[in-house]
Amino acid sequence: MSESAKTIAFFGAGMMGVPMIRRLAAAGHTVRVWNRTPEKAKAIESERITAFTSAAEAAAPADIAISILADGPVVLSLVKENGLAEAMKEGAVFVDMSSTKPEEARELAALLAEGGVEFCDAPVSGGTTGAEAGTLAIMAGCKQAVFDRIRPVLSAMGRPTRVGPVGTGQLAKLANQLIVGAAIGAVAEAILLMRQGGGDLDAFRAALKGGFADSTVLQLHGARMAADDFAPRGRATLHLKDMRNILGEAEKLGLDLPMSRMLEERFARLCRDLGGAGLDHTALFLELLDHNGLKA
Repeated sequence: MSESAKTIAFFGAGMMGVPMIRRLAAAGHTVRVWNRTPEKAKAIESERITAFTSAAEAAAPADIAISILADGPVVLSLVKENGLAEAMKEGAVFVDMSSTKPEEARELAALLAEGGVEFCDAPVSGGTTGAEAGTLAIMAGCKQAVFDRIRPVLSAMGRPTRVGPVGTGQLAKLANQLIVGAAIGAVAEAILLMRQGGGDLDAFRAALKGGFADSTVLQLHGARMAADDFAPRGRATLHLKDMRNILGEAEKLGLDLPMSRMLEERFARLCRDLGGAGLDHTALFLELLDHNGLKA
């Protein structure tokens, strides 16, 4: 093992976690995996990946612990119920890559500090495609010294950027989700407009390449909308959670974000009234179709 290789505890072997774990192992790190459903962790064991049924045992020798779980309360529960502040080595770093609230990130930092464990909130953007390719956008909120220590490990999974102190990583992710949600909404309307007018949707996306309207959302998500492919990559229910967190942060800052309110209402309708909670967030296209009395 090279001097730069680390022992990493990884909590969460889901759709995002599995490819991230494999990227870390491929980079030469030893990864100790815990998942609420042990079978999922066991299924990815290899030479550098070992599954553990105890989160504390997985974390004990780790230089860095990484979590990517459903939300802030789940991460807080993981840390509290398993005594990870005490189980981890003093001076180790806990990196939460889940999408949570900034205040939850600060609570996690305070909790772990009691055991001498450093903290960084580092949520990601890029979905399962980015996780598999190792091209995730990673928004880190922590001290500069902590970021310098963990940057080489994070770089195995994507492009890490420190955006400020603890909590600002999560704030950046919320801002990211606002932009992505707005882009999905705009692309959905553009795709529908072209479809109903008889346009060639593949040619439409090709025509916009390189122009001001081009984006990953247009090319990737637009293709999924055109193909009626709403298999979950980034679930609609998680985007709804993010929109509600955005509105919560805006209220604390004394801000009114009208587009965010509109997007929250539409994602809520998709999840609550149209049964789309488990679909990909591009299924906002289905909500638009329903709004217009149309079918996929």
